Amino acid sequence: MHVPPEVHDSPDQVGLLAAEDIAAGIESAATAGRTFVLGCPSGRSPLRTYAHLADLVAERNLDLSHVIVALMDEYVVRAADGFQLVDTELQHSCVGFGRRQILGPLNAAASPGRRIPDENLWYPDPAAQPGAYDDALAAVGGIDIFLLASGASDGHIALNPAGTAPDSVTRVVELGDATRRDNLGTFPSFRRLEEVPRYGVTVGVATIRDLSRAVIMVVTGEHKQVTVQRVAAAGSYQADWPATVLSECASPRFLADRAAAALLSAAS
Repeated sequence: MHVPPEVHDSPDQVGLLAAEDIAAGIESAATAGRTFVLGCPSGRSPLRTYAHLADLVAERNLDLSHVIVALMDEYVVRAADGFQLVDTELQHSCVGFGRRQILGPLNAAASPGRRIPDENLWYPDPAAQPGAYDDALAAVGGIDIFLLASGASDGHIALNPAGTAPDSVTRVVELGDATRRDNLGTFPSFRRLEEVPRYGVTVGVATIRDLSRAVIMVVTGEHKQVTVQRVAAAGSYQADWPATVLSECASPRFLADRAAAALLSAAS
């Protein structure tokens, strides 16, 4: 199905609206006495959402002790016996990002005894069998809300490159140069393309589509205009632009700012 974007004035408004949906889901799950699983990307796109969510945690005194933060991906490097995660202390580590930019601010805003336990930061293991992360997520009832972002140049979602099959699950992938170039801007610690890892472990398209009860895609900035155009036009998944998985997800919400949606305005 086509998912038209909700266009707002600024990236800050986009982040606030996404955060309000997440906060409401966290409160609802707490009332029902069940776990709340939040699927999370790293990088620039979700930063305002995480900041606003921390503000809402403080304002509403939200209980986060039942929250699992499920990261989408991580860079990996070859080792003698396969692949291993990059050092989490590196600025481009997605797990490090999760600790610094998600758990850190959220737990700082929460009251003692109402914080996300360290063990509730989940991330895929490159040494596990393909799909093992999916099985673990399914075992806790799936992902309540998956926050999504999209690559600017090739529409990658998580680390799924153009050409990703619709039935792909969590696995190790080789990263295309377009994805790696996008990540030069995402993580300023990369100074040149050669420093961006060539492999990553990532959730698959099917992981997002089949295991999420709701998804929220946030797209902001002039450099994301083609992304908004491609995703808005898609009535089904298109492998050459993986972010179009939004069209096949349950309860999708597509939030964009005016700069990102400029091509749609020009067309109309």
